Amino acid sequence: MVAWMINKFGNEEQKQSLLQELISMEKLASYCLTEPGSGSDAAALLTSAVKDGDQYVLNGSKAFISGASATDVYLVMVRTGDHGPKGISTVIVERDTPGLSFGKVEDKLGWKSQPTRIVNFEDCVIPITNQIGPDGVGFNIAMAGLNGGRINIASTSLGGAQKSYELAKDHLGVRKAFGKELINNQYLQFKMAEMATRLVSSRLIVREAARALDNQLPSAPALCAMAKLHATDNCFDVCNDALQMFGGYGYLRDYPVQQFVRDVRVNQILEGTNEIMRMLVARNALKS
Repeated sequence: MVAWMINKFGNEEQKQSLLQELISMEKLASYCLTEPGSGSDAAALLTSAVKDGDQYVLNGSKAFISGASATDVYLVMVRTGDHGPKGISTVIVERDTPGLSFGKVEDKLGWKSQPTRIVNFEDCVIPITNQIGPDGVGFNIAMAGLNGGRINIASTSLGGAQKSYELAKDHLGVRKAFGKELINNQYLQFKMAEMATRLVSSRLIVREAARALDNQLPSAPALCAMAKLHATDNCFDVCNDALQMFGGYGYLRDYPVQQFVRDVRVNQILEGTNEIMRMLVARNALKS
């Protein structure tokens, strides 16, 4: 996500210095938009970048940052102007920069293998040449990055739901109740049919959104929001229904279906909550 944003909006010097190691994954990057006091209302962010000669001095905090402290490059949305989206710019901060620090690792419901921390900037000095794009377009850059991010999140939900469906199908084929395999129970057959339909519809809308984004179609932002909304809601339901089919076993950590339920649940919040996705879709649908 960050590599794409640098490639799309960075200058040639920034691309040459950063992209090779990011694309090869010698270095990893974090996207830093959300703050403790501004989640869905991202344009209200307060982290400041004040010019001091040929440098920026950063102060503020970012919250819920994926990979924080384990990643090497931080793409940060900062306030360089007035309140609102037009006062936001985008900068790169590298991990060893003085004044950059991290909070404790958050103890999350899922995503246990990925560190999530607060990122703090205390008189953190970076060169002005670390700015990506011109002044005041940082909010647009952030939103453009989120279009691809929403497809990514929808895709991870789809993967978890597909595996949960397969695990449930296998379990129903071997588990017996009242003298016969559960797979022969008509109610469970109908439930599996609903789950399969959710999987196919989610896969189709994710692929359509990805096609629109790759081809830079005007419909891409709305389709990315639709894909994220539809896939994360429906795929969580698939995972949850699969856990139910395991009965009490599904609630045990010995069975992986419980992890898919925990890990997929956050996707209805990440990269813009699904309530915000509904707002974006509605705005597009109601255009004259």
